[in-house]
Amino acid sequence: MLSLRSPARLCRLLALLTCAGISGQWAYASPPNQANLKNQAPSVGQAQNQLAPRQPLHALTGHSASKIQVGLRQPGPPNIFIPAPVIPEGLVSPDARASLHSEIAFVQDLESSTVLYQKNAAQVRPVASITKLMTALVVAESNLPLDEQLRITEADIDHLRNSGSRLSVGTELSRGEMLHLALMSSENRAANALGRHYPGGLPAFVRAMNDKARALGMRDTQFVEPTGLSADNVSSPRDLVKLLRAVTKHPIIKKYSTDDTHQVRVGKGRHLVYNNTNRLVKNDNWTIKVSKTGFINEAGQCLVMVTRIDGRDLAIVLLNAQGRYSRIGDAVRVRQFVEKEVNIAML
Repeated sequence: MLSLRSPARLCRLLALLTCAGISGQWAYASPPNQANLKNQAPSVGQAQNQLAPRQPLHALTGHSASKIQVGLRQPGPPNIFIPAPVIPEGLVSPDARASLHSEIAFVQDLESSTVLYQKNAAQVRPVASITKLMTALVVAESNLPLDEQLRITEADIDHLRNSGSRLSVGTELSRGEMLHLALMSSENRAANALGRHYPGGLPAFVRAMNDKARALGMRDTQFVEPTGLSADNVSSPRDLVKLLRAVTKHPIIKKYSTDDTHQVRVGKGRHLVYNNTNRLVKNDNWTIKVSKTGFINEAGQCLVMVTRIDGRDLAIVLLNAQGRYSRIGDAVRVRQFVEKEVNIAML
C-alpha cells in the first residue's frame, strides 16, 4: 500500500506503472480532510483478481510508506482499501514475463541478493555450454601452468552430436589459449582437452567439477563432461547464479569470457580468428563482466551474464530460449524491465 499527497505525483507514478507493464486498477487515497477522487471502484470480487506490484515501492527505495498510499478501493466508507494479490514471480507483471522467449529467466542483484525477476526459476534444465564456466573454474583453481602446451587428439572429437571444430587433430595450443577459446567461442575440443590434461584425466576432472558444485551449494547441479554437449549436464537458475558469483572472482575468466575477438596461431604461419558468441559484449551500452552462451537441442538457446545496470552488478540467467537471437533479445528486454522498475522506485 502506497500513499501520495500530490495528485500530480500520482499521475506520474501511474504512467510509469503502465509503461513498466504492471497491470491492475489503482485508486488514490487522499489525506484526511481532503475530497476523495470519484473514480469508479471495483467490487470486492473484482479486487481479488487485480494485480499489484510484488512489494511496496517504498521497500525498494527505503522511503517511508506514510507519504504514498495506492491500492484497490473497497465499496463503502472512503479510504478503505483491499491489497491486491502479490505477483509471485519477481517484480514484473505476467504480461511482461510472457513477452520473453526464454522458458526460464532469473535476475538477481549480486550485492543485496535481491531477486529482481524470475520465471520458472525452480526448474532444473540442461545447461549446454554454460558448463564451460565450471570447466574454467576448475582449471583456474587447479594452478596448472597456463603456458603448458596441450594437443588436440582424436579423443576430443565430438561423436555425440558431430559438432565441428576449427582445431584439427594435432593442433597444439597453450592451456591458456584453450581456456580462452572455450570461454569466448565455446570451442568444444578445447574444453575437452582441458579436461583430458587434468591430473587423473577426464574422470578426475568431472569429479572436480561436481565437487566444486557441491562446495558452492549448487544442489540442483550435475556434470558428466566438460563441454556441455551432454544433456545430462543440468542445473537450476539459482545454482547458476552461485557459479557466476564464483567465476567473477577470477580475472582470467572475466577477461576471456568477455573478449570480443581473439587470434591464435596454429601451425606455421597460420592464424585463426575467433569471435565471442555473445554479441552484446561488442555493445558499448552494456558493461558485461562475465558471459557464457550455450546451445543443444535439449537446452535451447542459453545465456548467463554478470552485467552492471544502474550501478548494480546483476546476474542474468536465460535458459531454453527459442530462436537464434531470442536470448539476446530477452537480455535486452530484461534490462528494460529492470530499468523501469528502478525508475518507478525513485519516485
